[in-house]
Amino acid sequence: MKKIVLTGGGTAGHVSPNIALLPFLEEEGYEVTYVGSKKGIEKELATDHGIPYVGISTGKLRRYFDLKNFSDPFRVIHGYGEARRFLRQYKPDVVFSKGGFVSVPVVRAAASLHIPCVIHESDMTPGLANKLCIGSARKICCNFPETVKTLPSDKAVLTGTPIRGELFEGDRAKGLAICGFTDDKPVLMVMGGSQGAMSVNSAVRANLTALLERFQIIHLCGKGHFDTSLQNVEGYRQFEYVKDDLKHLFAAADLLVSRAGANAICEILALHKPNILIPLPTGGSRGDQLLNANSFAEQGFSVVVEDDKAADRLVELANEVYDNREQYIAAMEKSSQTDAIPVIMELLREAVENGRAKKPGKAKAKG
Repeated sequence: MKKIVLTGGGTAGHVSPNIALLPFLEEEGYEVTYVGSKKGIEKELATDHGIPYVGISTGKLRRYFDLKNFSDPFRVIHGYGEARRFLRQYKPDVVFSKGGFVSVPVVRAAASLHIPCVIHESDMTPGLANKLCIGSARKICCNFPETVKTLPSDKAVLTGTPIRGELFEGDRAKGLAICGFTDDKPVLMVMGGSQGAMSVNSAVRANLTALLERFQIIHLCGKGHFDTSLQNVEGYRQFEYVKDDLKHLFAAADLLVSRAGANAICEILALHKPNILIPLPTGGSRGDQLLNANSFAEQGFSVVVEDDKAADRLVELANEVYDNREQYIAAMEKSSQTDAIPVIMELLREAVENGRAKKPGKAKAKG
């Protein structure tokens, strides 16, 4: 049986693409183990899906000054040792990394043991963790055409992001029923995200009366951002968090407003949903959401509005994008970034085959 180690963590975005690969890995007969931090979100998500989990020590990699910058490198070194001991014992055929700081000791340890690694970079520009792993990777999967040009030509592959199959199984009627909506008025779905949700929430609520003239609104406002004064407004339904029913809400949506995190917008692209992106400004991130959003706009998938202008322009843009929705859908349907899983699975097969061919004794056996 082939063995694969999945790694990546720190946020759900570094885990959910790994989870999306699970059914396909199992179908091809892989034994799967997840290596992540001892207390990160990846542990909860992996164990929820029944994946054996190994926790290692890790430290955050920062570009800014923090007193923990003096102690975290020692945690990373310790994690490297833990990862190397596990990998040497487990002997996986390949490692697939979705990034995040926990992936660095795992990928570097795998490379030291000549275990092939395939890594995935979600954003337009590689994060610090993936930058430290590029030299150890066999292949680097990317979401954006612009990213491919910045990486070693023999490693970079434009794949898009693995999307959870369940998102394609939504039922529009169920989504409308969950919200108490009718089928004779379009649905605008807002995803503020957990980071920086407040400004998106404020932009929507400031324009609620005008938006409701044309749309019914599903508002995923984030934990702690539910506005009780609006809970009985007709045509407006708030959720702090949605899990199992998310696929039905996506199916019900005719137009999306979202932050521009890479995994979120790749899900929007795969579902062919016309959208308005409000990227997190540089003060709240390293600027990756701005780059992600602008790439999608240039490819004809999205309309972008700056965070500080969203409240003033949201109604205008919502009407504009909905009126021209067919052109956005057509552009998304032509994209080559929506079929990531088959491409990634082939990269993993090649990595396993090449890795086995290079093991001692294989060359003689073939001769």
